[in-house]
Amino acid sequence: MNPTPEDIEKRLEAIDPEIEFLALESAGGDALRLFIDRPGGVTLDICQQVTSGLQDVLVDHSLEVSSPGPERPLTKPGHFDRFSGRRAKVVTVEPLDGRRNFTGTIASAGESGVVIESDGQNFDIPYASIERSHLVPEIPQGAAK
Repeated sequence: MNPTPEDIEKRLEAIDPEIEFLALESAGGDALRLFIDRPGGVTLDICQQVTSGLQDVLVDHSLEVSSPGPERPLTKPGHFDRFSGRRAKVVTVEPLDGRRNFTGTIASAGESGVVIESDGQNFDIPYASIERSHLVPEIPQGAAK
């Protein structure tokens, strides 16, 4: 069975409605990496529940269930809205304004796209043009760079 993100999202809802599907990606060979989040964080117990609940996926794939970490994937319009004001990296499928990589602050997020403020400019990026995106970890003031 080759699970789709939609399949996984429905199955996670059945396991625990608070679990949020973030991303499903290849981890090499037949391995899949599933990123999830949950209010209050992701515990080892939650990862074990998800692994058990997706047991039939393990027939054809090895599965790694993970919390998002500091470089949390942004895969849905609601993610950009929730993290408005935070720094993010967005990579587009095709160049926009002569570039594919945009790292800056999420200025706003609407129904059709996100505005990233980078290098003193605002870039309006349609969601359909995004290949990958994630939060950029915040470096605390006074920390070594």
